[in-house]
Amino acid sequence: MGLQYKFDVVAALKDKGITSYKIRSEKLLSESTLQKLRKGEGVSWDNLETLCALLECQPADLIEYV
Repeated sequence: MGLQYKFDVVAALKDKGITSYKIRSEKLLSESTLQKLRKGEGVSWDNLETLCALLECQPADLIEYV
């Protein structure tokens, strides 16, 4: 199976008040990265860093190996 997200990352961003509109308008993540997150697909290290900064967490809080 490999790596997977522990929770719905897009929903967690919304819970923090970070909407898809804000992500796109402030160019925090690309639209293709948002689509990957919605599908549960992997993202780059840079995007993982951005997610950790936005969600104030560590990579191990986001992903797990199954």
